[in-house]
Amino acid sequence: MDTHKFGKEGWTPDSIGNLNGKTFVITGTTSGTGFEAAKILLSKGAKVVMLNRNSKKAEHTVKTLKQELGSHIDVLAIKMDLAEQASVKKAAEEVLKTVPQIDALICNAAIAQVPKQTLTVDGWESQMGTNYYGNFKLQALLFPLIEKSKGRIVTVGSLGYNMGIKTIKFDDMNWDKDYTPNNAYSQSKLAQIMCVYELQDQLKKAGKTHVKVYACHPGASRTSLIKTSGSLITRFVWQLMKLSPFVQSAEKGAYPQLMCATEPNLDQKGFYGPTGRNNWTGPVGEHTLAPHAKDKAVAKRLWELSEKETGAKWNF
Repeated sequence: MDTHKFGKEGWTPDSIGNLNGKTFVITGTTSGTGFEAAKILLSKGAKVVMLNRNSKKAEHTVKTLKQELGSHIDVLAIKMDLAEQASVKKAAEEVLKTVPQIDALICNAAIAQVPKQTLTVDGWESQMGTNYYGNFKLQALLFPLIEKSKGRIVTVGSLGYNMGIKTIKFDDMNWDKDYTPNNAYSQSKLAQIMCVYELQDQLKKAGKTHVKVYACHPGASRTSLIKTSGSLITRFVWQLMKLSPFVQSAEKGAYPQLMCATEPNLDQKGFYGPTGRNNWTGPVGEHTLAPHAKDKAVAKRLWELSEKETGAKWNF
């Protein structure tokens, strides 16, 4: 594995050339890494379509970006709540009507550490329903245009994939027994990452290798993810951690997804993020992925279940 492909400093947005004429669709851009990723892509001349559940915050984000970068930037906000399949479908239809191409879909939005078991309107545990099934549906619906554009799908996972039960609990996906915020979150992020490598295999089988799919994670960065959904004690601990040297800026946290969305000839088999201590911070590059995240039998079963649950059909 070539950790030093990008030198001692790792990958940085200096590697991104002019993005005029390119279109990126990003989820969760009103704060944190999603906001920073959108800002950097816009500053390089790209068109950015932002998908967010809170229209008011999204409007404010557009204003902020125009103040910082100039009113000429090509940015568009579309309302989408990943937790609701109907909302995902509506937003995807609007994206397909609005843009002629998608060079990369960046699935950045997520919820984390929901204190009590909560179900989505579609009847799934909220972290699985939002982080996994919401993204599965969005990717399937936008896939035809991504394929036509020879584009990419970038999934922003989390090191949380390796901090829970390390498999998919098929007999109790909603955690009706033994719900813990961490296990449910961990399973949702593991599912997201597994789906990346399963999709790669499916594309290879279908001879559609001109669509590239990547998995990455932001490391530990100063974002509002825990602040918005974690319990009081989790939020308190996180506030303390944010002041420590083990945590990096949200801008740095955006580097892995930007690399996966723009870097030419990036190996799809890799898992990308900070390569420093515990992979929390440090130069961005490729690092090891725990073997359970590439368990083929589990991934295949999960894929089939996901198609059934979401009704999403991938047109390979």
